[in-house]
Amino acid sequence: MINIRTKDEIKVMRKAGQIVRDTLYMLEENIKPGITTLELDQMAENFIRSNNAIPGFKGLYGFPATLCISIDDEVVHGIPKDRVLNEGEIVGIDVGSIVDGYYGDHAKTFQVSEISKEKENLLKITNECLSKGIDKARPGNFIGDIGFAIQKHAEKFGYSVVRDLVGHGIGTKLHEEPQIPNYGIAGTGARIESGMCFAIEPMINLGIADVVTMSDNWTICTADGSPSAHFEHTITITDDGAEILTK
Repeated sequence: MINIRTKDEIKVMRKAGQIVRDTLYMLEENIKPGITTLELDQMAENFIRSNNAIPGFKGLYGFPATLCISIDDEVVHGIPKDRVLNEGEIVGIDVGSIVDGYYGDHAKTFQVSEISKEKENLLKITNECLSKGIDKARPGNFIGDIGFAIQKHAEKFGYSVVRDLVGHGIGTKLHEEPQIPNYGIAGTGARIESGMCFAIEPMINLGIADVVTMSDNWTICTADGSPSAHFEHTITITDDGAEILTK
């Protein structure tokens, strides 16, 4: 079942969304060579709690941290530790918050100082893929329209779309129905209605689409070692289209 949220529920989700948005703005100012992923995680937890919210990921399914931090060939779900960021890397940060029982979920991939043109283009196109998907999230369209738009844009530039991981509905649980693949066939899947809330999150690889899970049972990497980028917004569907709650 896909939940239809009330205006009051969406108001709370908007607050949760604004907290994770501000968390990533704060982190962006601190992403530089020499900082550790664990330091970023501690900053994020302190920031979220100081805004009277709860870190949305910590303890969920047993995940040990506030942030998922994924570097270069790590696609998603990297665990913060004493790893130091180095110039030239790209770092995907995914963060969630809970406000009064409702979730916000947001991710961006950042560059660590100067990066290669190849990585710059990957970030640019992946972010554009997110926008293309959000544009299709409007009443009367279908879930498949979102994935089709993302896939078409990514593959136009020779990139591949991760198929083992998907976007999702969101609300009182981080992961609700429907699943929202970043690939698909236009005109298929559930019909989109006003009041639905989604987390749309393209994960785009420079190389092949295949991924592998590391020995920590969390970190997911590209199978060929190529860089991967990840961008995500929480949105709600209005009569006029999508409102981005994490904008």
